[in-house]
Amino acid sequence: MEDNGEVNEVHEEDHGNDQEALTRVTGMYKDWFLDYASYVILERAVPAIEDGFKPVQRRIMHALKELDDGRYNKVANVVGHTMQYHPHGDASIADAMVQIGQKDLLIDTQGNWGNILTGDSAAASRYIEARLSKFALDVVFSPKITEWQSSYDGRKKEPVNLPVKFPLLLAQGAEGIAVGLSTKILPHNFNEIIDGSIKHLKGQRFKLFPDFPTSGIIDVTNYNDGLRGGKVRVRAKISQMDKNTLVISEIPYGTNTSSLIDSILKANDKGKIKIKKIEDNTAAQVEILIHLPSGISPDKTIDALYAFTSCESSISPLGCIIEDNKPLFIGVTEMLRRSTDNTVEMLKAELEIQLSELQEQWHFASLERIFIENRIYRDIEEEETWEGVISAIDNGLKPHIKHLKRDVTEEDIARLTEIRIKRISKFDLDKAQQYIDSLEDKIAQTKNNLTNLIDFAISYFKELKSKYGKGRERKSEIRIFDDIIATKVVIRNTKLYVNREEGFIGTSLKRDEYVTDCSDIDDIIVFTKSGHMMITKVDSKTFIGKNIIHVAVFKKKDQRMTYNMIYKDGRGGSSYVKRFNVTSITRDKVYDLTAGKNNSDVSYFSANPNGEAEIVTIFLRQVGNIKKLKWDLDFADVTIKGRGSKGNIVTKYSVKKIELKEKGLSTLKPRKLWFDDTVQRLNVDNRGELMGEFTSEDRLLIINQKGILKVVIPELTMRFDDDIIVLEKWIPNKPISVIYWEGSKELFYLKRFLVENSDKEDKIITDHPKSYLEKVFTDYRPMAELVFPKKRGMDRKENQVINIEEFISIKGSSAMGNQLTKDKVLEINALEPLPYEVPEVPETLDIEVVDEENILPESKGLNVKPKKKGSNKVNPKDNPNKNDEEGQTTLF
Repeated sequence: MEDNGEVNEVHEEDHGNDQEALTRVTGMYKDWFLDYASYVILERAVPAIEDGFKPVQRRIMHALKELDDGRYNKVANVVGHTMQYHPHGDASIADAMVQIGQKDLLIDTQGNWGNILTGDSAAASRYIEARLSKFALDVVFSPKITEWQSSYDGRKKEPVNLPVKFPLLLAQGAEGIAVGLSTKILPHNFNEIIDGSIKHLKGQRFKLFPDFPTSGIIDVTNYNDGLRGGKVRVRAKISQMDKNTLVISEIPYGTNTSSLIDSILKANDKGKIKIKKIEDNTAAQVEILIHLPSGISPDKTIDALYAFTSCESSISPLGCIIEDNKPLFIGVTEMLRRSTDNTVEMLKAELEIQLSELQEQWHFASLERIFIENRIYRDIEEEETWEGVISAIDNGLKPHIKHLKRDVTEEDIARLTEIRIKRISKFDLDKAQQYIDSLEDKIAQTKNNLTNLIDFAISYFKELKSKYGKGRERKSEIRIFDDIIATKVVIRNTKLYVNREEGFIGTSLKRDEYVTDCSDIDDIIVFTKSGHMMITKVDSKTFIGKNIIHVAVFKKKDQRMTYNMIYKDGRGGSSYVKRFNVTSITRDKVYDLTAGKNNSDVSYFSANPNGEAEIVTIFLRQVGNIKKLKWDLDFADVTIKGRGSKGNIVTKYSVKKIELKEKGLSTLKPRKLWFDDTVQRLNVDNRGELMGEFTSEDRLLIINQKGILKVVIPELTMRFDDDIIVLEKWIPNKPISVIYWEGSKELFYLKRFLVENSDKEDKIITDHPKSYLEKVFTDYRPMAELVFPKKRGMDRKENQVINIEEFISIKGSSAMGNQLTKDKVLEINALEPLPYEVPEVPETLDIEVVDEENILPESKGLNVKPKKKGSNKVNPKDNPNKNDEEGQTTLF
């Protein structure tokens, strides 16, 4: 057997009449496989940087140009024509052509070409038609500067690369899998590419980010210039239609409405989210309606859609291109630079060809003028040979050709002999000179363009933008995404049970004690009577340890959950009290919360979502001559430390029992909330604008541009629309002043009111379609200024200052208000409000109750009673703002 000319060794073993041959395939893999890999990389999967095309795409465009007559061609006809150049089947060519057509840049399509939004495929190629777009005709083809090569069968000529004078690869994007490497270049915005090219030509820096035809929201923080290791997060655009309906109006790149809906239904089936039904109303625009059951939070559902469905995904770009028949890994910035520089070189080549052609036209026009004006054609009347004719004309021209820019050749003279008598008889000297002058102007202009090549290229790109950039504005909105913690938004789809005595927890122990609803991705924290703690994943059945005293869903980094504990240190040892948080752990590791002695025992334990500090009564056993057998212990006097601290000694005597005397109030300060405008979310991490300190009674005031007012409980899972104009802590007795345009009256009105019903949304302008909100004032004593337009022939009316407090009294939010002015108003400005002293509020204890989702079942339904006077004792030696040795903040 031969393999590429090499003879492989053959070993024979005789087994009766049978012979077995073993063939070494080393040479086969070394040569054939490398040839195959090279072919796939260069000829199928990876685009060339010179024109941005893969070979099949280049051949389709070449075929379209050959067939171009201004009319539409059947795609089947184009595919058949392409097969002269592309040695593969018609199906692959048709698919590649549909992909080009769906990008709406190079091919003008007619018929059903499919829908990238719904995933519907195109009709058969015999039913749809195509022709080159005007952009393609302007940018892609230039035969005079095209390098040609023979087609695969040698019958035709095809371009090595098309002379594309535009960074087409970045505009369309490309994706392909070859042997040993792949490429994924994301599409970018048409106008931004041109702006980047212009900046590069001017020597300025630029940045490029993807822009997807499906729109959506994208986070390009880790784009990494499109190189390996980068990542683009893409999200669907989801908004709230009403309290029970969500609308998806844009979808992430790489998905379609069908696959998106499937992922939502799967998440619903798995219990990650809860939905009632889905409606797909997508046509030219995406519209997916998600109907929610009553009682389900729309904000949490939006987060859950991003966390558990295809509404959010990550795309990993990989910039790989072919340059000089070799794969090259570069970023999109370098791709744009190389493509722009290549465009400049092609423009230069076209200008040089144009200059050469103009000079030839000028040369022959000048010769023709000399030939006719000086009647040199008469010198050949008596010549009988061709050589004589040539010689006669040459001699006749010599006195007149000193101003010509090159020598007169025999070919020039031959062309002169081809001039018809009719043209000679009608020759107009003035018109001939005007034509020569116009050619000289064009030559001068072309030379100027060559001299100022960069400026010419910049003008070329600007012309492209003005001609084809309209309607190609950015579709994908760039935004920094907030990180969604799946455990906070997942629907609790299962129930957790505990067998306290035997020490088991799990979702399958349905005959035992019910603890709480949970999800299958939650962590569970468990405490035992022996003072041990463990955190483990939810499972059907898990052994923790006997005598479980507390089970709950664990929330990582929750510094407000405080555990109060009293334990006996070993057999006959002293009793200690401690307060601690559990913010981070190693899963499935057993932690000892006592001092570590054997037979330690927990006498009292409580879990407090907001650092509540209860009062307990300690009862001692009657042993010896102990005088005080009973006293109260206030946990508010105990500093919150780390879980590893030993705690403070309660008593060295034997404790008989401990009883809860009084439920405690929070020892933590009200929670400070900030609003981060970048991600449009509330946070407690000091990011953005401080909204204030919030207790369980405090609310947020929200007013949007549509005139909708609502007062809501602040939750970190809340989402906010972009049209919000007021977002602040709500003060119930502070009036709100509104100036709005009343559509039916066609005048500005002013109203002043207090929020009457904080439980529902309220529209604070009239329902007329032309009514709109102009200004909102949330100061106690606001001031406004009216600026009037100048009337023709009259002086401008002085600006009017309005004291809103005096202008109108406080009325209901549904009142229409008072007419602001009958005059036309140019603009309304807010002035500095008048001073106002907020009345002092009697000092109260710092209280806060967290959102209901964070309250454990055993903590719900408790009535918090105020402490008796003097019960909240604080050791004056303790500094409430000082950090202890465990790194935990001491709070009271």
